[in-house]
Amino acid sequence: MNDGTRNRSGNASVEQALARLNFKPRQLEPGHVWLAGAGPGDPACLTLEVLAALGQCDALVYDALVSPDVVAVAEAAELFYAGKRGGQPSMKQDDITALLVRLAREGRRVVRLKGGDPYI
Repeated sequence: MNDGTRNRSGNASVEQALARLNFKPRQLEPGHVWLAGAGPGDPACLTLEVLAALGQCDALVYDALVSPDVVAVAEAAELFYAGKRGGQPSMKQDDITALLVRLAREGRRVVRLKGGDPYI
């Protein structure tokens, strides 16, 4: 049944899906950093909070293990690749932290998206 809320690909928009679930995501505040995990890798496994945060952020700092499909959800964000894959070039943790602080001080809505659990 098509009730007119689906786009050409057949998927309901993120906003419509969240509204149907009566989900009220936290609002990202300018000047704050939100730590988030991309889960096990499959974009279908993102939490609703992470999905909503990606839709709100204007700066995304992400790891190598984050799927390009997940990164693409943050359509309006400036992207910063942190790397973080064993044996591969990546930013040093001090540099990542400095970047997050700088972006927050600029008043940006920042998401630091890590592969898997954000606290590991």
